[in-house]
Amino acid sequence: MPATSANLGPGFDCAGLALSCWDVLDVVVTDGGLAVEVSGTGAGELPTDESHLVVRSFRAACVELGWSPAGLRLSARNEVPQGRGLGSSAAAVTAGVLAAWALCPDVVGVDDAAVLRLCSEMEGHPDNVAACLLGGATLSWTTSAGARAERLSVDPRIAPVLFVPVATLSTHVARGLLPATVPHADAAHAAGRAALLVHALTRDPALLFEGTEDRLHQAQRAPAMPESAALVAGLRADGHAAAVSGAGPSVLVLAQLTTGEHAGDAVSAAAVRELAGYTPPGWRCLPLPVDHTGAAVTPLPADHDAVSF
Repeated sequence: MPATSANLGPGFDCAGLALSCWDVLDVVVTDGGLAVEVSGTGAGELPTDESHLVVRSFRAACVELGWSPAGLRLSARNEVPQGRGLGSSAAAVTAGVLAAWALCPDVVGVDDAAVLRLCSEMEGHPDNVAACLLGGATLSWTTSAGARAERLSVDPRIAPVLFVPVATLSTHVARGLLPATVPHADAAHAAGRAALLVHALTRDPALLFEGTEDRLHQAQRAPAMPESAALVAGLRADGHAAAVSGAGPSVLVLAQLTTGEHAGDAVSAAAVRELAGYTPPGWRCLPLPVDHTGAAVTPLPADHDAVSF
């Protein structure tokens, strides 16, 4: 399950980007009971009972499918930072729902549309789960029939770099700072910049700076994450396409690579060398290339009732 960054500036609740940092999970149907093991990020902090988000999502999907497995064993090896605007909850929800679809004996294949709809209902919005499920960059929206999404092919000259703090921030707290209404001029600005963002992501990275400009949510949330707001302001003052990642407090920079460079670790390292000097004390500066695959389900060869993500 890849990490994800949502909003990307003006694409509030609709734009998402999958990143090359993963939670890896093994899910096994057993004869009874529940066993949950967590290693890596969140080990010793995340619950290991029915309240674990992957388990809750799995159960919700089982209800939708009309299936009641006798028991469940979950092993989660987590790398996605928790509570830092990198889609950790979306990864957990997507994993649980996908596991139910993949393991249910009455279902043949995974219905991506149904999975997206249920994941979005559980998350409250589709931006992170769409990117986690489909990979690449995604645009998502909600209709009367539920969430829908389309995948975009990201220009290979774009190298995401993340600044990740020690501090966490609740999405609920961040959303609570948003006003109920916005000025018409700000709404028009957001519409134009969100459209430009799509063009910049897919065809012309030179426009990423303007395409990531936001008036809808980042300034309003700044009191909850002053270090993040200051970092975004400093980066943008020097011409970098920076934005708060999701609800924060991590900060995303969509670095534009020079002609002749190629996507991959070397290119990301070059972007980090340029940006590392902006790293606040205690923060990490991480190159996280675009994950173009999204959620991948792999049957475990030793057991027909087990899958890995």
